[in-house]
Amino acid sequence: MVAAVRFSSVSRHFGEVRAVDDVSFAVEDGEFFAMLGPSGSGKTTCLRLIAGFEQPDAGQIYVHGENVGRIPPYERDVNTVFQDYALFPHMSVRDNVAYSLMVRKVAARERRAKADEMLELVRLSGLGDRRPSELSGGQRQRVALARALINHPRVLLLDEPLGALDLKLREQMQVELKALQRKIGITFIYVTHDQQEALSMSDRLAVFDGGRIEQLGTPNEIYEHPATPFVAGFVGASNLVDADLAQRISGTAQGFTIRPERIRIVEPATMANESACIADGTVEDVQYLGATTRFDVTVAGGGRLIVMRQNAGDDGGGVPRPGDAVRLAFERSAIHRMRAAPADA
Repeated sequence: MVAAVRFSSVSRHFGEVRAVDDVSFAVEDGEFFAMLGPSGSGKTTCLRLIAGFEQPDAGQIYVHGENVGRIPPYERDVNTVFQDYALFPHMSVRDNVAYSLMVRKVAARERRAKADEMLELVRLSGLGDRRPSELSGGQRQRVALARALINHPRVLLLDEPLGALDLKLREQMQVELKALQRKIGITFIYVTHDQQEALSMSDRLAVFDGGRIEQLGTPNEIYEHPATPFVAGFVGASNLVDADLAQRISGTAQGFTIRPERIRIVEPATMANESACIADGTVEDVQYLGATTRFDVTVAGGGRLIVMRQNAGDDGGGVPRPGDAVRLAFERSAIHRMRAAPADA
């Protein structure tokens, strides 16, 4: 099957800055693909290269098997949704959605019918006559989606589309976006710096840093088996254990990473065995986070581990406090060793 989008050794430099540095990847047709990374990591530049707003300095970009290097943005079978919605304030919602059809001189009756069809798709039926200023942030984002989808692009590019929304609305829109993508079946390429968005919405994701892809895989692969210290630290919280601490608590002088939720606070009499490691330490800090509590523990002999424990709904009377001695345990199977040695813990 031909990939919806494929990068082959693509680079884009701005002076001395290597915004995209010899990047290769492929997005499958009908896939929800996320590009995740911090500001300046290259993800948005990749999106702009697909859209045609930037041109590569090296390499080739293919959209459904066609090299788009010489194809202008308006002739590519893609469309883009931006964080700021980019709606026309003086136009009605319906006219915003139908704008591209008006530019193409589609008859008014057909424009109206198609715009209303798109508004129904994004659950905004009956709001076509309103102005964007009369809508909530989530509704305006749905208008932007409807406008981007009205020409039935084969690839939809989404550039931090939920960044301006508050947390509750953002979480609601994540569910709606994924459901919409499944319903219409087109390829979504989604840029975000929010790890939770990328993990919860995507079929696969690429983690970017410094213009390169650090790791590409499913959300489960990225979270459970981070390839580098950067991925382990950026995608969720993680303990990066150096060789010295690894030797003391696992018996092997090879650094590893372990997720905080995989470590348990156990009874003082608990002993290490073939399947489990033990570490003694002192609680330095406790943070109540609602569903979970985070413990920062200084390990005896040096080093630090973060522990995340699910709250059971009690009054917290049995929760260790700063200064308390604790024993930690985790299964050896929870240890993950990366291709690059982690930094000191």
